Amino acid sequence: MREKVKDPERLRHILEAAQILSEEAPKHSLEGVKNDRILFFGLAKLIEIIGEASYKLTKEFKDGHKELPWEVIVSMRHVMVHGYYTLKPEKVWETIIEDIPPMIPVLKKYIDEFEG
Repeated sequence: MREKVKDPERLRHILEAAQILSEEAPKHSLEGVKNDRILFFGLAKLIEIIGEASYKLTKEFKDGHKELPWEVIVSMRHVMVHGYYTLKPEKVWETIIEDIPPMIPVLKKYIDEFEG
């Protein structure tokens, strides 16, 4: 049987996806996301990864680390997976620009807790 992925590794998955989104955002624009379906779905997939990895974090971890809105993150994942046909470039772009950057230092702090 495969070993379950632990919280620190899930946090690294979240951080990696968040960093990619933050690095890619300055190279693009909302208009670019609207006009390039591959770009749109690629960015959306990274947000989905953040939501999926957040969903898989243990309840104990999330209950003890409330600086990030885990329920909101997981809810967005559900929309992206099950309501994929309702995704709008504006919402994806807004998430990347407004919600992702503030997550990065918090995620680094969480990872440091496990490593320190």
